[in-house]
Amino acid sequence: MYETTSNESCVEIARLLHAHGVRRVVVSPGSRNAPLSVAINRLGVFNVEVVIDERTAGFVALGMALIASEPVAVMCTSGTALLNLAPAVAEAYYRHVPLIVISADRPAEWIDQDDSQTLRQYKALDNIVKGSYNLPAFTSTPNLRWLVNRTVNDCIATAVADACGPVHLNVQIDEPLDRMSCPETENVRAINVLRAHSDLPVNIAEPIAKSLSEGGKILIIAGFGQPSSRINSLLGRLASLNNIAVMTEAQSNVHLPSGANVVPAVDATLSAMTDEMLEEMMPDIVITFGGSLLSRFVKQWLRGGAARGIVRHWHVGVSDHAVDCFRCLEMRVDMPAEVFFHGLVRVASALSVPTSDYGQRWRVYAAEAALAKYNFCDKVGWTDLKAMELVMASIPSAYNLQLSNGTAVRYAQLFNNGHIHRIDCNRGVSGIDGCTSTAIGAAKAYSGPTVLVTGDMSAQYDMGALAVPDIPADFRIVVLNNGGGGIFRFIRSTSGLAELERYFVGDVRLPLASLAEAFGFGYCEVSSAEDFEAVADKFFNSKSSRPAIMNIITPGQESADTLREYFSVKIKDTQS
Repeated sequence: MYETTSNESCVEIARLLHAHGVRRVVVSPGSRNAPLSVAINRLGVFNVEVVIDERTAGFVALGMALIASEPVAVMCTSGTALLNLAPAVAEAYYRHVPLIVISADRPAEWIDQDDSQTLRQYKALDNIVKGSYNLPAFTSTPNLRWLVNRTVNDCIATAVADACGPVHLNVQIDEPLDRMSCPETENVRAINVLRAHSDLPVNIAEPIAKSLSEGGKILIIAGFGQPSSRINSLLGRLASLNNIAVMTEAQSNVHLPSGANVVPAVDATLSAMTDEMLEEMMPDIVITFGGSLLSRFVKQWLRGGAARGIVRHWHVGVSDHAVDCFRCLEMRVDMPAEVFFHGLVRVASALSVPTSDYGQRWRVYAAEAALAKYNFCDKVGWTDLKAMELVMASIPSAYNLQLSNGTAVRYAQLFNNGHIHRIDCNRGVSGIDGCTSTAIGAAKAYSGPTVLVTGDMSAQYDMGALAVPDIPADFRIVVLNNGGGGIFRFIRSTSGLAELERYFVGDVRLPLASLAEAFGFGYCEVSSAEDFEAVADKFFNSKSSRPAIMNIITPGQESADTLREYFSVKIKDTQS
């Protein structure tokens, strides 16, 4: 038995190359790449060629890949060895040949420190490869091991995607270099990639459908995306099957018919369920599509199931990297969501499992959670929660809704927004910068009215946007003015800090009345539910010659406390 090594990434690389169908490896001798060479050799499944000169090695690998019509890996040591592969890599790039260049490197802290045989290797080939990837020297935590697996999967998938081409995987390897383990082929997580951009062939759709039907409990989760009547129709048909349910976030813009197995207010539902209920409803297969998910409840819940090996994840969407947010990704379905779901609907008969009531149970839990949360909100005093409940219910269907990051988008998650036909938020990077500017740009491109619901900190950050010329007269801004970054009063990592108010909540200075007057906006101020009811109809529905701002003033700490109470309300509380 070989001694356990700290170079686990080298073993993982060897296992994943084999799992993805790489059969040939060209190796140039060196000390820094010794763990890579030994891992390749000891796995015992590769046709290995040893070529001393890296310039020759690169072209040998190129010739193999051309004739075999399959990816070939070429490995080298650190320093100029990598640069000597460049001519062959350039040829592979312009001939669309899937070379997988794997270079050993010193740990990052030794670069530019006059250490032997070092140079800036990561991205050294960036102009002649489809992608550059870098692995850390240490894999001592689960997060780092997950990073290595995900990165190597992405690297290999990129080489063979669409127009094939070379990729560069740079591997930091620390000493000692002579402690090796014997890699095994079992239990390696290879993320499969399924690609089809115009149609999902029947010979692919049927096995998928069979796999889904065998899974028993199937959960489809929609991240942020643009409205699509096609998606609504396809998901509506899938969500009518017994064993399928669909979860939608506020900005997913998915609207399903009544009677479908849908969870429209994700955070409200999951927070209301007991641990026993959540365990009972853990899916066998979760299918995600669209952009990143906002809900921490969804991510924590499914990551828990993934850690115990009981959840399989498929992500649908055209992407150049794996989206593995639950840490259990099994398949990248690299095609438009409409194509994938249309293919599943075509073989829907294979998806139906009459003995399963998984979808219906989700519909029941969502309804019970909505009732429990509604009863709580009905009794709560004037806070952010009450204000947002009133705002969301009052927005007319003709409006497009823009949300700022922070407080506004998280509160919007708590309510059923089915009457609002389009909701958007800058969730690509999730910053508070530019939310007002984005909303104004959206208002200029939309023929109907637009409303931005924003927090006071986000509004202050982007107040310069009010100077944009020719803001449409039917543009509205609702500001949740709770005395700063209210989210920091709620989240566990900051709410108990002595520095909370000064360093996190912030000294927000937002003279909205003066700003409205200066920039030609209408203005109204609200500090109670009665105030809101008195002005809401006029604010949203009256024709006006200028845009308008509603300043909703709420108590900051009381709002945070109320939100904590809201999330503690469980379905069982309504049954006592």
